[in-house]
Amino acid sequence: QLVESGGGSVQAGGSLRLSCTASGLTDDTYYMAWFQQAPGKQREGIAALNTGGGVTWYRDGAKGHFTISLNNAKNTVNLQIHSLEPADTAMYYCAAARWVHFPLRSDSYNYWGQGTQVTVS
Repeated sequence: QLVESGGGSVQAGGSLRLSCTASGLTDDTYYMAWFQQAPGKQREGIAALNTGGGVTWYRDGAKGHFTISLNNAKNTVNLQIHSLEPADTAMYYCAAARWVHFPLRSDSYNYWGQGTQVTVS
């Protein structure tokens, strides 16, 4: 089970940290990722990491505006969004999978959270 938190309505220029806590995943390591789905658009991968090695992947242009990180217990993946802008308004989803070939593709993942809404004005 993946549970996202941290979304909300924020003003442009601020920052926000989204968190995704995993429970019930039985393997030691997973790929975990954050996806963004703006109204009327497809779900797009923002960033991903492997909980075992800490390797990260970012969508082109995303690094610097988004930062993905893993907590010490390796059960919570955070997404920090810097310098928020209206274009960041979207539903943000967390995803996990035991193994992926393409870390930023939504069809790589079989576990999904319910999403958390971010609205920037």
